[in-house]
Amino acid sequence: MNRRLSRRRCATAPGTVLGPEDRVVVDAFRAMLAALRTPEPWTPGCGQDVAVRVGAYIERAHPRPGDDHGPDLIAVALVHPYTPHAAAYLHGRQLGYTNRGWLRCETAGILGLWQPAYTALSHAAAGSELPDDVGMAPAHYGVDIEVR
Repeated sequence: MNRRLSRRRCATAPGTVLGPEDRVVVDAFRAMLAALRTPEPWTPGCGQDVAVRVGAYIERAHPRPGDDHGPDLIAVALVHPYTPHAAAYLHGRQLGYTNRGWLRCETAGILGLWQPAYTALSHAAAGSELPDDVGMAPAHYGVDIEVR
């Protein structure tokens, strides 16, 4: 008895057309690479969230209102990449985002404006906690009030 074996290719094998779920992953990866290659430039005073490097990861940081105009240092707070979503608050608290407070960030260390494509490169996406030393000192400010 002579049976012919049919040779079928897997949907993800080289040389085949990608399926819809594979296309989504490939498009997200290409968007991440494009964002890293050509980041949106950050300008002091714009007030938008910025991307900063923390170890091997890229994190989202929110500049302190009115304090993002300094030439060398600005005050930022690290925030969870999914900040607008309600579940991100609890998840961010578990990973150590909310207990950092304001930090002094060198403007030379800012990669650019935060883009959603950077989310895959954050500690939250990796499911790991922020390290104890994020490379930024706390930004404690004192206010002098003088009454005349």
